[in-house]
Amino acid sequence: MSKKTTTTFLLFFTLISFSQHIKTIQLRPLQENVFTAIVPLGTVLELSFDDLEADSKDYQYKIEHMTYDWKKSRLLPSQYINGFDQNYIIDVTNSFNTFQSYSHYAVRIPNVNTEITKSGNYLLSVLDEYDDVVFTRKFVLFENLATVGVTVERSRNTKTENSQQTIQFSVNHPNIAINNPGLEVNVAIVKNNNWQETISNLQPTFFKPNQLLYTYTNKTNFWGDNEYLHFDSKIIRNKSLNIVRVTHDEVFNHYIYPTTYNEFLEYTYNPDINGQFVVRTLEGKDNNTEADYALMHFTLEVDEMFKEKEVYVYGAFNNFNTSDKNRMYYNPKNQTYNASILLKQGFYNYTFVTSEKDNILNTKDIRGSFFETENEYTVIAYYKPFGSLFDRVIGVGTGFFDQNR
Repeated sequence: MSKKTTTTFLLFFTLISFSQHIKTIQLRPLQENVFTAIVPLGTVLELSFDDLEADSKDYQYKIEHMTYDWKKSRLLPSQYINGFDQNYIIDVTNSFNTFQSYSHYAVRIPNVNTEITKSGNYLLSVLDEYDDVVFTRKFVLFENLATVGVTVERSRNTKTENSQQTIQFSVNHPNIAINNPGLEVNVAIVKNNNWQETISNLQPTFFKPNQLLYTYTNKTNFWGDNEYLHFDSKIIRNKSLNIVRVTHDEVFNHYIYPTTYNEFLEYTYNPDINGQFVVRTLEGKDNNTEADYALMHFTLEVDEMFKEKEVYVYGAFNNFNTSDKNRMYYNPKNQTYNASILLKQGFYNYTFVTSEKDNILNTKDIRGSFFETENEYTVIAYYKPFGSLFDRVIGVGTGFFDQNR
């Protein structure tokens, strides 16, 4: 990685931040502080996002039914939707009294034009006026036909007992006759509503009447990682939680309290929302259109540069992905990694991850991994009997690690 001066870094970060005009993508139920898009069939989900070009474009949404492993299913749109699988997003409002102008787009599903009739995995795409995909999001609709019981425990492997968690679960199906569980049932475990951290392709370890047991000791292990860091930018002009300095140029600049890398870091309990974020402002009545944007400056203090590894700021604000937009760059003068990301006002969880040449993310490199970390695990049970055209989701269960158990 080439070495650059601080001035070059800031200019480069600013160009990256402002070149991406789609921001603050959310796909959630209408309930406050509910972040999952894994919901019962018929639940209203709202997709929203901001376009910083603020020119009221003609965006469309498109819904596709997927298989359990996220490939396009064999169903035709008319077989899983009453109405249209593709339609315009007409709820568009412009920002009010903000330094950064933007247009806010929102659509609720189901609506009068689109009603989904089948459970399963779904891919929601937003298309521009040229029918090019702008971004995608996953969501899951399930039926309550089976009960999924989930427990989260400390790893039983002596090598990882201090750093990993084991998920064990059961699928109870008294109302469904499953003749061949190995072929008809698939399951997926999702950590913290992050599709980048998923375990699937599991077979039951035991069979009981109307019950499938998954009691692995290693195959369903996840790294515990660490509690997320956080900041709150609900006040645009002044310092707030973990914001140590505020300046104003074309937009506000918020400098987040620096994090110091410590390879001997020990676990400390710190309540979080598992990497999610909540848009909010104290300076307006409507968070959707009156919350402003600020350039958030992240700093990671290190003794020396990580060899052959890239460092990223990581969280739900970028759908737990890594790209140049959230990549950190090393400043040899200050011995820091730095990133500047334009984010809407609110409360945010984030952490730091690394990536090597194979592009495999390492979530424990910088912040460590501990069995005590409070994570949320969601188990999804898919059912496709012989002769069926699609994978139904017959049940979903959620488990949390409890340090006191």
